[in-house]
Amino acid sequence: MTASNSKKVLVVEDEREILQLVTHYLEKEGFRVLTATTGIEALKKVSREKPDLLMLDLMLPEMDGLEICKRVRAMPEAAMLPIIMLTAKAEESDTIVGLELGADDYVTKPFSPKALVTRVKALLRRLERAPSAEITHYRYGPLAMNLERHEVRFGEKEVLLTAKEFGLLEHLLRNPGRVLTRDVLLNAIWGYNYYGTSRTVDVHIRRLKQKLPLLDEAIVSVKSLGYKLKEL
Repeated sequence: MTASNSKKVLVVEDEREILQLVTHYLEKEGFRVLTATTGIEALKKVSREKPDLLMLDLMLPEMDGLEICKRVRAMPEAAMLPIIMLTAKAEESDTIVGLELGADDYVTKPFSPKALVTRVKALLRRLERAPSAEITHYRYGPLAMNLERHEVRFGEKEVLLTAKEFGLLEHLLRNPGRVLTRDVLLNAIWGYNYYGTSRTVDVHIRRLKQKLPLLDEAIVSVKSLGYKLKEL
């Protein structure tokens, strides 16, 4: 038995062979797998079943994966739900749109089922990680992060972040003034040797700035390297 046994993964895919293949490999690793073949069915299961991770195909009948992602992120209860997008489109613009709408990661078809499972485990592992015994709170002006409650507040207002936005903000707050390269951030936040585009980091930084305008000037882009958080 593995720690994965208690985790539910909702796989939304209308190609039966791919759905069966992904289901087989996830169940082999001890995950409980829920499936959906349409967007409407997927939204109902996200609300009713409360999965621990959503694996979402980009091209679906009735409602595409981008619209599903957008609607899921509009649900307060799904703000932290990890989302992996599956896409047959190789164009970077499609993956960037998915990340902009709130996806945490993406995999381009054809993909290795084992590599896909590795990404699922990495995303879930980040959420399962226990906060450090020394530091459970961070402050940056009116911004407060509570690791134990997995909560971010700006003044009195709670700000809902996705799992990866939360992890990225934590890493920046933990390393003020230090230049963090995109590769360092990808490996630290995504939790494995990442082979995707470094634009993933740029999109998540942009989303953080949109949700927390305080960070618009506080997070500085270091040309050709990455980002750093200004020291207060």
